[in-house]
Amino acid sequence: MNFKKEKTSIILAGLLIGVISTALVFFGNPANMGFCIACFLRDTAGALGLHSAAAVQYIRPEIIGLVLGSFLMAMGRKEFASRGGSSPLTRFALSFFVMIGCLMFLGCPFRMILRLAGGDLNALLGLGGFICGILAGVFFLNRGYSLRRTYRLPLLEGGLFQVLQLAMLLLLAAAPAFLHFTEADAGPGAKHAAIWISLAAGLAVGALAQRTRLCMVGGIRDMVLFRESKLLLGFIAILVSALACNLLLSAFTQGSYFVPGLAGQPVSHTDGLWNFLGMLLAGFGCVLLGGCPLRQLVLAGEGNSDSAVTVIGLMAGAAFAHNFGLASSADGPTANGKAAVIIGIAAVAIIACLNTFQKKEN
Repeated sequence: MNFKKEKTSIILAGLLIGVISTALVFFGNPANMGFCIACFLRDTAGALGLHSAAAVQYIRPEIIGLVLGSFLMAMGRKEFASRGGSSPLTRFALSFFVMIGCLMFLGCPFRMILRLAGGDLNALLGLGGFICGILAGVFFLNRGYSLRRTYRLPLLEGGLFQVLQLAMLLLLAAAPAFLHFTEADAGPGAKHAAIWISLAAGLAVGALAQRTRLCMVGGIRDMVLFRESKLLLGFIAILVSALACNLLLSAFTQGSYFVPGLAGQPVSHTDGLWNFLGMLLAGFGCVLLGGCPLRQLVLAGEGNSDSAVTVIGLMAGAAFAHNFGLASSADGPTANGKAAVIIGIAAVAIIACLNTFQKKEN
């Protein structure tokens, strides 16, 4: 694929993903949350009993679809490969703190864009923090930061995560008594599109993201490092498309799909400092991991066990955040959450230093 066609493909994929994201809200997902990897992994963790926050417990089919869509596309393009072994525990720790940052802000980079498309101006401060976090990560990349090489692994290592997603789908369909689901109208976990709609949306977005290598972190990182805009254009396309769809739905339905402002935004708070710092932590950690949460799910679908460990780390971070009162709410951040974000920024900086300057000394 030549460079011009590649850019066109990424923009078209972004436009389509924006439409799909808005459609999911229309069909029942929470407002400004057509997709949110952090929120959906948190909901799934709750459904499995890993945390007890009753308002956010539901196995999200979008996550299952993202992984399986990526897997199917990778198989079709002969790009599936079992690989891993690159500092798995370090990746687990980084992803744990990325989730702490996301739940301070109440959204991943993907949802940050969708919140902007819905008029939530709080996301602008999140975007500012996210960019600053990426710049911090780029500082270390320029000085040789690395988590070492990956290795070819047995097929089972690359395929086990997809099998787990199929098991999740079976659990969701069967709904055994040991699962936990948010009761109707009791919180964001109760708001969701029909299973088949959510699954189809996830499959489509997973396939598109695998085909185009879409990554919010990669887009900003590549723009800073190489003045390369193609990945960033994909997320700009998502913003434009989702904004246009929200405006159209607001005009032709009774729903409030676009409501510009700061106060009263859905699943959001107005504490600008902690929105900024939460996404700074998320951006910093994601650069060191090599991609945003969406990209990690796609890579896991392609057979990358390091990314599978990263996703597990994100779920562990979500469970910890809700079990120990670290996650924000519409009322704002908690004292525990603020302390956790500061600790997270320090921990991620230490990991960056140890994998940059110590490596040089050796």
